[in-house]
Amino acid sequence: MDYQYPIDYSWETEETIDVLKFYECIEQAYEKGIQKEKLTAAYRRFKEIVPGKAEEKKLTAEFEEISGYSAYRVIQKAKNEETEALITM
Repeated sequence: MDYQYPIDYSWETEETIDVLKFYECIEQAYEKGIQKEKLTAAYRRFKEIVPGKAEEKKLTAEFEEISGYSAYRVIQKAKNEETEALITM
């Protein structure tokens, strides 16, 4: 990884760490796969920190622009997966 994750500098340290963990889960889905349970837990925590749709779209669009990884596609795939499968992109 040679890019910076999009963050909001008003977040507390723990919130920033949890958002970074969410971004890492998205990367993991693309690079080697991630358990649905781990991904959905990270997304739930992300939504606690970023409850608004507009801010979520802004941050995930910035993340996709710099990384090439779509958080939206990963989350949609996880939502459509009925089993506790490995989510891979």
